[in-house]
Amino acid sequence: TANVVDMAETNSSNFAAVYTVTEEYISRNINYPHTFNYETDYEIPPDEMPDMTQGMAFFAATIVIGVVLICIMLVCGIGNFLFIATLARYKKLRNLTNLLIANLAISDFIVAIVCCPFLVDYYVVKQLSWEHGLMLCASVNYLRTVSLYVSTNALLAIAVDRYMAIVHPLRPRMKYQTAYCLITGVWIVPILISIPSAYFATETMYPHGLTQSKIFCAQIWPVDQEIYYRSYFLFIFGVEFVGPVVTMAMCYARISCELWFKSVPGFQTEQVRKRLRCRRKTVVVLIAILTAYILCWAPYHGFTILRDFFPTVYSRGKNSLTAYYIIECIAMSNSMINTFCFVSMKNNTVKYFRKIVLLRWRSTYASNKTVDELDMQTSTMPVTEEIDCIRLK
Repeated sequence: TANVVDMAETNSSNFAAVYTVTEEYISRNINYPHTFNYETDYEIPPDEMPDMTQGMAFFAATIVIGVVLICIMLVCGIGNFLFIATLARYKKLRNLTNLLIANLAISDFIVAIVCCPFLVDYYVVKQLSWEHGLMLCASVNYLRTVSLYVSTNALLAIAVDRYMAIVHPLRPRMKYQTAYCLITGVWIVPILISIPSAYFATETMYPHGLTQSKIFCAQIWPVDQEIYYRSYFLFIFGVEFVGPVVTMAMCYARISCELWFKSVPGFQTEQVRKRLRCRRKTVVVLIAILTAYILCWAPYHGFTILRDFFPTVYSRGKNSLTAYYIIECIAMSNSMINTFCFVSMKNNTVKYFRKIVLLRWRSTYASNKTVDELDMQTSTMPVTEEIDCIRLK
């Protein structure tokens, strides 16, 4: 079967040549419908092909994409850095829940710092032209995929941890050795199952105007491996979306029944009522995070299923590329929601970061005092109550 790259190189010297790429080949050979998104008849000269990067729809989409990516870099970069720094500085914050949140923070931080600058250049500055080489193309695709699956697995582990702590409080908590094995699994599984996203990442040249061309970076599966691609996608869809969502929904439903509809025996002291309110507030936040995860990623998976499994229903119009990128930005914005909820609301990282800055500032004027003594002097917040709320014991 002919390759799109070969076709583009063959015709690069004569743009008056006629393209004979069929819609069946494009729909079967390319995982993402970026290269040829115009309608039906491909047997037309290149100068008559509509430019998919022109028009108000793509211009508006470019603005939205740029704003979302910049917000991800700022929110996820700064917020997750604050959380990781405070967790590394204060050992008393390293409970199981925060360790699981740290994995999500690390994955989002890597995407915000490493991947998003390249995506801004690709989507906004160069307008769908990749100029950083095949190695970076594969690396960015791989890191984005790994980050998504790490976030999903971390959210699932947090839900199971809350379920065990609230529904079965008399059972012994997970040991740190077991927790580290769980955290290793949170990373190992995405690292392994994301290998195809790097292996099939390809640079594809496509015509842009009469005398120019652009390089498209995405996953391109060979036409003779269509059955493998569909099997792989269904496997990922079940293991990293449907399965975790169903499990998290069941855990939070059971937790909600335990906290809101089950009466607590005996006399309820103010401390018991305060702890119950704290647990309820945390569960509400976790349910909101699960809801945001579904709302952000369900359109992305639905669009992919419609595009790759029902090509007769999916319309490959000029604006289909714009619609795909908007849906992809909605999915990527889920990392900002996680950062706001986990870092800003539940762990008071801003207060602890101020504490770190104050310690460093005072240490320059009080060299005769140790850092631990300064730590005790600047610790003004009720740590016991706050940590108890975070641990939800």
